[in-house]
Amino acid sequence: MTERTNEQINASANIETFDWDAFESEKDLYGTASKDSISEKYDQTLSNIQTGEVLEGTVIAITKREVVVNIGYKSEGVIPVSEFRYNPELAVGEKVEVYVENAEDKKGQLVLSHKKARQLRSWDRVNEALEKDEIIKGFIKCRTKGGMIVDVFGIEAFLPGSQIDVKPIRDYDVYVGKTMEFKVVKINQEYRNVVVSHKALIEAELEQQKKDIISKLEKGQVLEGTVKNITSYGVFIDLGGVDGLIHITDLSWGRVNHPEEIVHLDEKLNVVILDFDDAKKRIALGLKQLTAHPWDALSAELKIGDKVKGKVVVMADYGAFIEIAPGVEGLIHVSEMSWSQHLRSAQEFMKVGDEVEAVVLTLDREERKMSLGIKQLTKDPWEDVETKYAVGSRHMAKVRNFTNFGVFVEIEEGVDGLIHISDLSWTKKIKHPAEFTSKGADIEVVVLEIDKENRRLSLGHKQLEDNPWDVFETLFTLDSTHKGTIADINDKGAIVTLEHGVEGFAPAKQLVKEDGTMPVAGETLDFKVIEFVKGTKRITLSHTRVAQGDNAPALEPSEKASSKEGNSTQKAVKMINSAVEKTTLGDISGLAELKAQLENAEK
Repeated sequence: MTERTNEQINASANIETFDWDAFESEKDLYGTASKDSISEKYDQTLSNIQTGEVLEGTVIAITKREVVVNIGYKSEGVIPVSEFRYNPELAVGEKVEVYVENAEDKKGQLVLSHKKARQLRSWDRVNEALEKDEIIKGFIKCRTKGGMIVDVFGIEAFLPGSQIDVKPIRDYDVYVGKTMEFKVVKINQEYRNVVVSHKALIEAELEQQKKDIISKLEKGQVLEGTVKNITSYGVFIDLGGVDGLIHITDLSWGRVNHPEEIVHLDEKLNVVILDFDDAKKRIALGLKQLTAHPWDALSAELKIGDKVKGKVVVMADYGAFIEIAPGVEGLIHVSEMSWSQHLRSAQEFMKVGDEVEAVVLTLDREERKMSLGIKQLTKDPWEDVETKYAVGSRHMAKVRNFTNFGVFVEIEEGVDGLIHISDLSWTKKIKHPAEFTSKGADIEVVVLEIDKENRRLSLGHKQLEDNPWDVFETLFTLDSTHKGTIADINDKGAIVTLEHGVEGFAPAKQLVKEDGTMPVAGETLDFKVIEFVKGTKRITLSHTRVAQGDNAPALEPSEKASSKEGNSTQKAVKMINSAVEKTTLGDISGLAELKAQLENAEK
């Protein structure tokens, strides 16, 4: 009862002391401060924001779909969580930049965007990162030709495949969807293209490690390495942050077509340091040097004349390289492939991959060189050439080549001979051998002479028959008449084809027919033999003597032997003139008389 009384008394007292005038005049009911000052203080606790402004906010909550951000406004903003996909480690309390899209939508909600804020600030940030060499984070969105597309501050940057790692990347897809650290390495201000690198971060980390490794390198040192990359010319080995190259020639003592025949990617193997430059940036490594040279293991019993077997590994025009053991090769020169002396290519005898047998011709273990031959497996055809191709024996040969003076033929491989142009035919006047035969044709020959030293035979073709001029001498006697066809005619005379294929010559004055006209080529007439010289195979003919009988003009000296006499007289005069110049004064008178006699005889 007492407590209730006290409450009533206190209430009555408060009502009695309440300032109703102040209430009615809207004065501060809670103190002496004005309402304006209190409102001002309240407004200071809230942010004044404008649409399109970029502000910094604090993440106060994260759900599966949304991120709630407080920017100090009367309400919090909600941003889709997809805009933070680049940063999966986002946590409550983290500061983020936001773009004010709407201070208050229809529902009274503050609308914010983190993506737009990043885009507005991204270009400045990217340029700043390049200038200050900062490490930034980026989200790998997808794969593209030659590399990856990375989201950096809302900008799509390009990450080249070579800049992902210090090791070659064989599967780009494993990096899609990952957030990684990068460095901006290049910016195209005009086209706003950005290139980033993750490799630069790794290289910076390995730089000190490289220095430690390089400082300890020595020639001849054996190290363990990992196959990093394989090219057509060699293999790159990772020595623990430092790369070295094994050239293809240093992989094996034998011939290697491609390094993949010897090593595989990611394979660990021991290598030896062969050489490096002064800065130790280029390191030459070797693999074959860890094993003994095959020449050192070559049988000591192998000697010149022994037969060996091997595989053709390299072909050239001048010969073939035969591998008789891994790393041990010998050369078969093309001249040692056949006894034939004709120039030929080695490809005509063998090809790469062929298994061949050969004879050791030379052997130099110090120089590690060996020459081989395969023709030595067969008998030299010139050893018994005197018996097999005796003088006077007949054989079939194949035409190989022509010259102006004859035909080169091959009786068998390695046995060549020459048919002189004068030994082709008894009757035909051959200007070039191509008129008589052709390359590759078969021709029968007679052995005339053997030159074993120079490995040549003198051959003949016309000797297969008896000399028809022995018969012609009795057939084409002086003043005998024969049918002849004019084969060719000119100002000097005509070539006349007689029976048996023999040719004769009729001077122009001896071609006049009975009616005074001249014959034409192809015309057949009777001709009389007015001269026959067996030694020079010359027959001089006359149709005029047949047509006009005794009234025909005689053969003038210039057309017959007198021409020879005239020539001999001229030579004698020249000899005398020369002798006169060289004789003494006492001999001049006698020589002068002789000279005068000869000159009169010439006239």
